[in-house]
Amino acid sequence: MAADDPAKQGSGRPQLSSMRTSSYLKEHQQYRPPKQHGDNLFGIDTVVEDLQAARISPPKNFSPFNGVPSKDDPPTILEGASHDFTHPNCAPKRGTKSDRLVATLIYKSASPRSSHAPSPRLASSSSDIPANLAPTTNIDSFPLEPPAAADPEPLDHLYGSYISPMCITSFLHLMSSFPLPQGVEEATSSHRCLDNPEHPLVVELTLSPAPSRNYLSLADLRKHELIYRFEREWNVDVALQRDTLWRRYPRLVVFDMDSTLITQEVIDLLAATIKDPPDLAAKVANITHRAMLGELEFDAGFRERVSLLKGLPATIFEQLQPVLNITKGVPDMMRAFKRLGVKTAVLSGGFLPLTSWLAGELGIDYAYANEVVIDDSGRLTGEVKGRIVGRERKQELLLEIAKKEGIPLDQVVAVGDGANDLLMLDTASLGVAWNAKPRVQLEAGARLNGESLVDLLYLFGFTSEEIDMLTARV
Repeated sequence: MAADDPAKQGSGRPQLSSMRTSSYLKEHQQYRPPKQHGDNLFGIDTVVEDLQAARISPPKNFSPFNGVPSKDDPPTILEGASHDFTHPNCAPKRGTKSDRLVATLIYKSASPRSSHAPSPRLASSSSDIPANLAPTTNIDSFPLEPPAAADPEPLDHLYGSYISPMCITSFLHLMSSFPLPQGVEEATSSHRCLDNPEHPLVVELTLSPAPSRNYLSLADLRKHELIYRFEREWNVDVALQRDTLWRRYPRLVVFDMDSTLITQEVIDLLAATIKDPPDLAAKVANITHRAMLGELEFDAGFRERVSLLKGLPATIFEQLQPVLNITKGVPDMMRAFKRLGVKTAVLSGGFLPLTSWLAGELGIDYAYANEVVIDDSGRLTGEVKGRIVGRERKQELLLEIAKKEGIPLDQVVAVGDGANDLLMLDTASLGVAWNAKPRVQLEAGARLNGESLVDLLYLFGFTSEEIDMLTARV
């Protein structure tokens, strides 16, 4: 009989009146879970299925994974990386000292592209030869000798105009070529993107341990040809520092003024106001340029230039105040140092009236520069009063200020651009060449070739978020 057929009895639509238990799902389930593959697979399907043929609990005692690998929960490999416990950035073992090297890579986004890039043809050219095919279209000026060895081919235009993963990989490969300290078989590294994790322009790499000091001192490592070549290839500045407490907490930062805190040379501005003789400004500028390159002794060159300014009214210094062009980022940088409690000083080979005025405008704690002699009529005599603030004097003043403030040299930073700043840069724990002359770039401990002096804060390990907090107006 049809009523006795069990299949037909179970095929009817469920009715609320037919419920015999408190579970509607258990009595009238219409969804059937997929077939189980092993006893240890359980989930939501086993909860809603018919309980007569299902196992809710796993076959063994279950405890959630607590993050510590064990026999039951071994370390797993995800996408080719082995995840285990290492301690490259932890405190060193008792009785030992950490030996980490910090490399700050800053992409020079504002610098011009390499000369290897094709240059467009000039609009006035009527030649059929493309402008980038030959060094010149004039047969008379065509070079008779092959060109000198060119810089390495730039790579940032291939892999991205930022600190790309390939750039970081290339740098780590470079650093792996230097020998490790005795007894160390493997080095570790970590990185922080200090501005933007997707397309960073500033990346801080920590290498542990640093290359063997017996093989290369930090000063020699900074000047190594491989580092210079890497900078040219990837269009970056590389600043190498020991990862110490004092790196992150400077207490005194000393600056040059001309072409550092401001973009001009003050003595050239003064010479430009003299129209007779007409070539005076060019003559003074040439002496300034040679002195900054280190071709001339600074003190003698300065006295020679000042003698050419004889007869200028002393009021010229006030007239030049609105003409001074403060380097981008300097006010924000000084505001950050004030909030951090860092003392600042400007040691200028220029003139005290303008240096003191600029220090007052920026809130700089110390200002030193040259004093000129002014006669009774209020005009410059062409002479300088006292010692010239040159190479040796800048070094002495840095040491005097640090001693007066009770600041060890490990927490002193100096920034400059000319050859007369080299002793000052070498005396400080970190000497930074800012858009400097070639010789200074080679000899300074770090190089910055950007648009904004706020980049200096990245060398202390600050992120862009922290820099925004420090430079915010209140």
